[in-house]
Amino acid sequence: MAITKFAKEYHDKMFPQHESSFGETDPEFVERFDNFAFDEVVNQDDLDDKTRFIAILATLLGCQGAEEFRIMLPAALNFGVTPVEVKEIVYQAVAYLGIGRVFPFLKITNEVLEERGVALPLPSQATTTMENRREAGTQAQVDIFGENMRDFWKSGPEESRHINYWLVANCFGDYYTRTGFDYKQREMITFCFLAAQGGCEPQLTSHAAANMKIGNDKAFLIKIVSQCLPYIGYPRSLNALRCINEAAKQ
Repeated sequence: MAITKFAKEYHDKMFPQHESSFGETDPEFVERFDNFAFDEVVNQDDLDDKTRFIAILATLLGCQGAEEFRIMLPAALNFGVTPVEVKEIVYQAVAYLGIGRVFPFLKITNEVLEERGVALPLPSQATTTMENRREAGTQAQVDIFGENMRDFWKSGPEESRHINYWLVANCFGDYYTRTGFDYKQREMITFCFLAAQGGCEPQLTSHAAANMKIGNDKAFLIKIVSQCLPYIGYPRSLNALRCINEAAKQ
């Protein structure tokens, strides 16, 4: 196999002293994939490794790549993603993917962390209570999207207004207010969830705009899409680029 020196060294950093069995069964595929994902893509831009792996983990949740998530989680930890950060990615995913899709990833995360000797549960990252979560969620929305979100929790038709309330109190009040990540990181993670699952381009455009408002500019989001492309393929990556461009026009 003609795997480049850089791809081999990067693979060794991700998976020290591990050789994939695919090298024996699918050598041509391994040659092209490793050279692409672990050399060409990695060297496309200056995104740091830790941010790259945070995005990859979020992307694998979004596209339901559970087996690949199990493989890449130790690599992410080897590149400096902390157990707290991994848990925060998984917890936040519930608001965007639902527990039906996140449950297997929570189990995988616990198994991998325990295999590495990490004591569970991890220290609490919660900053809100059931009594103040809505108010804190509103402030998070305002900080990210703007003052026009101040009364979002009580907007909409009466029969569905409770869902807007839940979006504020649960999605933002329960998850975005947690420590472990700042708003810029959480918005990047959400962008990855939405881009990877597909079919929610209006929300993806909205969160692309939110990313830009709080400092994750267009160039940064393109870097994120580029680094996640090997894990979600071209159609969803191209959709994400279209949403980024639409958001940039706003």
